[in-house]
This record gives sequence, structure tokens and C-alpha cells, in this order.
Amino acid sequence: MPVTGRPEPAPGLLRRLDATARGAAPGVSTALLMIGSTAPVGLPSLLPAIGLACVFFWSVFRPAAMPAPAVFGLGLMQDLLGFAPLGVGVLTLLLVHGSALKLRRFLAKRSFVVVWLAHCGFALGAVALGYVLQALLNWQMPPRVPALVQLGFCAGLYPPLAWFLTRAHRGMQRAEDLA
Repeated sequence: MPVTGRPEPAPGLLRRLDATARGAAPGVSTALLMIGSTAPVGLPSLLPAIGLACVFFWSVFRPAAMPAPAVFGLGLMQDLLGFAPLGVGVLTLLLVHGSALKLRRFLAKRSFVVVWLAHCGFALGAVALGYVLQALLNWQMPPRVPALVQLGFCAGLYPPLAWFLTRAHRGMQRAEDLA
């Protein structure tokens, strides 16, 4: 018995461009947010908090659009924009990405509060790892206050950023369902 319904449209250039744009949107938007966060406004840098939040969110909710090479590039960009020792941002973002991928089946089905608490745990681990790596690379203990401020930014920035990222994710899902 033949299946009735809407016929599958022929793949064309516009359809492929649309799919490519949807696939690249998480990485490109994260890069643009990271670049925008480095504007000199007299506040501490939000760069690591934005990178961590976006990589965590997209790794949990749209992992195919946030592959490890993109995370590597974002970590390298974070190190270069933030004048951090090369490799610190790369390592922390790759570890967050890999860990979030392992927990995504659990986290994707949970409430926002559970996901946020998980993100706070990831942020604590990433800030601690960055602190230890900087101490090892500089052969001296860095001040603790910037690390605590960074942890506060990571925890506090996730809810508003996740709200916008969730809207973008749902919009991409609707477009894929229509395609």
C-alpha cells in the first residue's frame, strides 16, 4: 500500500544552503558572541562564561552541530581573544564538550533547573582546571578572586543565554520538521 502525504521535495541548492546554515549556526553564533564579549566596556571578561555556556548547551541539545573540531577552534579563539596561555581554553572546552556528550541522554530529558545545576558543576570543574593549569604554567598561584568571579559569571550567565539558545534551537527544529 503506497504511503500518502506530501511528496518529498527535490534537493536543491537552497535546501542544501539552508541545511548547511542550520548546521553551522551554533558554532558561528558562539564565535560571534565570544567576539562581542571582548568589547572594552570596563567589566571583567564574559568570554570564558559565554564559550562554556554555548558549548555546553549545544553539546547537550544539538551535538551534531557542535563537533569536537569546532569546539577546538572555539577554545583556541577563546585563548587568543582572552590572552590566556594557549591550550587552557581548548582543553577546558573539549573536556566540557566530551563530558556533556556523555551525559546528554540524561540531561536532555531533565528540567531546566537540573540542566543549570549540571552546568554549574561543569563550570566549577572548568574554572578549577583553568586555575590549576595557570598555576602550573606560571609556576605561581594566581589570585583566587578572578576565578571566583568567573565562576559566578558562568553560573549566572547560563539562564539568560540558555533562554535565547533554546529559542534558536526550537526554531531550527521547526524548520527541519517542515523540510
